[in-house]
Amino acid sequence: MSRCLLSLVTILALSIPLTAADPVGTDFQTIFDGKSLDGWKHAGNWFIEDGILTRKGQGGDIRFEKFKVPDDFELTFEWKVAKGSNSGVYYRPGQYEYQILDNKVHNDGKNPRTSAASVYFCMPPSKDATNPVGEWNKGRIVCKGSVIQHWLNGEKVIDFDYTDPKWAFEVELLKVRGAKLADRGANLYLQDHGDPVWYRSIKIRSIGSDEKIGHTEDVVPATVPENILKNEKAYLENGKKRAK
Repeated sequence: MSRCLLSLVTILALSIPLTAADPVGTDFQTIFDGKSLDGWKHAGNWFIEDGILTRKGQGGDIRFEKFKVPDDFELTFEWKVAKGSNSGVYYRPGQYEYQILDNKVHNDGKNPRTSAASVYFCMPPSKDATNPVGEWNKGRIVCKGSVIQHWLNGEKVIDFDYTDPKWAFEVELLKVRGAKLADRGANLYLQDHGDPVWYRSIKIRSIGSDEKIGHTEDVVPATVPENILKNEKAYLENGKKRAK
């Protein structure tokens, strides 16, 4: 490349505005790097300790406000909890939550639909793939269109299309709680349930329109116990009555 052409390329490159807050493209952006809470908003109860995001006291959730979650995206993060702890990662408007939980001790662990890595109170994971309490877990969320995938420690534990009629009951559970599944444009936030919880290595990227995400029907949700399912059906019916 000639010196003149190289100079021209350099000038053009420097003239293009670069926005760290724009997650366009296939490359991951780190939105929590263990050094700064730049872009995050909270009430003073979240802090960095040894490169890890954690919380104490009272104050509520922490929200990332530099940019909205893309309509189609992949989010990766690591998390761990103390005994009995509960938290969650919210990534779309309404009730889209990747549940963070100690399955063994917390009461929500009795129902697969509210267990770790579930779409909370909607879709159970296929299995409990959590590591023991106090150890790090790797979470991953992939969303494209109406397909939602949750991964835990390298295993895809949820893969469903919420427009598929066979998931009508699961979708109705979310709707009764106020969710509008077609809504987009949320700020990512981490839930504060007053329990010890730790996060690190939070990264996000946009998924392109031509990108395939490997949606299949072979991830079977865990069975919800009959007594719990009965209560859920009653909850759903009561919710529909209140909505009339």
